[in-house]
Amino acid sequence: MEIPTGFILCLNNTSGVDRRIKLLYLIHPGYHEKLNMKKQIIYWLGVVLLVACEITVPEEEPTDQLPPVFPDYMEVTVPPNIAPLNFMLTTPCKTAYAVFSCGTFSFSVKAATDGVFSIPGKKWKWVVAEATGRQLDITVYAEEERGWVQYLSFPVYVAEEPVDPYIAYRLIEPGYELWNRMGIYQRHLESYDETAIMENKSTHYNCMNCHSFCMQDPNQMLFHMRGSHQATIVVKDGKVEKLNTKTDQTVSPLVYPSWHPSGRYVAFSVNDTKQTFHSNDRNRIEVFDLESDVVVYDTEKHEILTSSLLSSKDYFETFPTFSPDGKRLYFCTADAHPMPFEYDEVKYSLCSVSFNPVTRTFGTEVDTLYHAGNSGKSVSFPRISPDGNYLMYTLAGYGNFSIWHKDADLYIVDLSSGEHYPLHALNSPDVESYHSWSSNSRWVIFSSRRIDGLYTRPYIAYIDDQGQPAKPFLLPRKDPEFYDRLMKSYNIPEFITGKVKNRQREISLIAKKDKGIDVKFVN
Repeated sequence: MEIPTGFILCLNNTSGVDRRIKLLYLIHPGYHEKLNMKKQIIYWLGVVLLVACEITVPEEEPTDQLPPVFPDYMEVTVPPNIAPLNFMLTTPCKTAYAVFSCGTFSFSVKAATDGVFSIPGKKWKWVVAEATGRQLDITVYAEEERGWVQYLSFPVYVAEEPVDPYIAYRLIEPGYELWNRMGIYQRHLESYDETAIMENKSTHYNCMNCHSFCMQDPNQMLFHMRGSHQATIVVKDGKVEKLNTKTDQTVSPLVYPSWHPSGRYVAFSVNDTKQTFHSNDRNRIEVFDLESDVVVYDTEKHEILTSSLLSSKDYFETFPTFSPDGKRLYFCTADAHPMPFEYDEVKYSLCSVSFNPVTRTFGTEVDTLYHAGNSGKSVSFPRISPDGNYLMYTLAGYGNFSIWHKDADLYIVDLSSGEHYPLHALNSPDVESYHSWSSNSRWVIFSSRRIDGLYTRPYIAYIDDQGQPAKPFLLPRKDPEFYDRLMKSYNIPEFITGKVKNRQREISLIAKKDKGIDVKFVN
């Protein structure tokens, strides 16, 4: 007879000053009902014998305080297919236990000597399955200098909707002045597995950036290479293409991308971008454009097209994004200013223009969703939920490169009502900037510097069907101390619906040896 293995710790009151910990066999709810009568008798006899086994420890002192844990997973909402939320105590203790419970189902985990709780994967899956659509309660017991302490329990809410199983991101030093060793990676959210999509050690340590996927599809992606082997690499329909995207009519090679849902087109900005450093400003780094436009690339004809509404010397246009139906192109635009002298006077509005994918033509009128002149704020990174209901954007005091602006916060606009509102549950006193949606429109991942003000880390948050956010959670790691040791920032976190196939060797050979396809500009 197979019975699931494992133990749970049940802390029960007893008379006197002692506290007893009963060791119970961990049985998934309903398991015994599948056994015949003889096996059920054996099953329950085993449980009774285990219940009789008790370990006596000193009585713990209840406290009205929550446990000092990192990461802060208290009252967060998580998907049912997330990896275990391993955490650690941030104050010294001799030993500690954490009890995870939902209804009648529970188990316990003993902390390691460094105070880290490593949650077994099978137990985590069982309790999360039980808690889906409900809450999981976590209670921490710690033996400290004052004796045993029972901290207040805290809940973790488990949503019914799953999250896409993978995310992709770039790891890079936070100042962007060093990029000789970097890579684009993918992480399996249901475990801790991280693998490389592309590392620059295979292409002579050049810069790589702006990875993007068509509708979260791991089989349709692109990214840029700068420096040696400069090109845009497109993976589509099982083929890898190297594109030479600088033309005489555009100010730069293609930069910030957004795929059309059909996969045929990709909107890009073209930017003449510069970087400076402040000596006595809380925003350490300043990135700005001398000029910029928005264009659309046709992947079938290898042509770039645009409109006077998207490309003008009088305006800075940037950060395009297609609507999920492919009929509108959203972008950010600001009055052109002499740069860098008036860098903090540049305020971007949020606009859109219609697009006909059959005729490859743009509309003649621009719709303004957010007017920077009326607010004194500046919009960047517009991203629309795949269901077409909401558009999330970053709002800061000025400029478009908000990932170093301390005042940068996340906002949403309801596209049906036109209502704009801040996402207070997601924002912090430090930077919140780049963000992307899951394929089911219920989850967002965004970058934040809230921990130390230096490094961007990825946070995931639930957004309900009314556009209201829940408290976000830091991407779980097997070792919670990982974030203290990692000297790189997470850049451009993107959800993907599956694992990207390993094509590093093929891509590196094409990047180094193929002359590439010259993209043409058409009026």
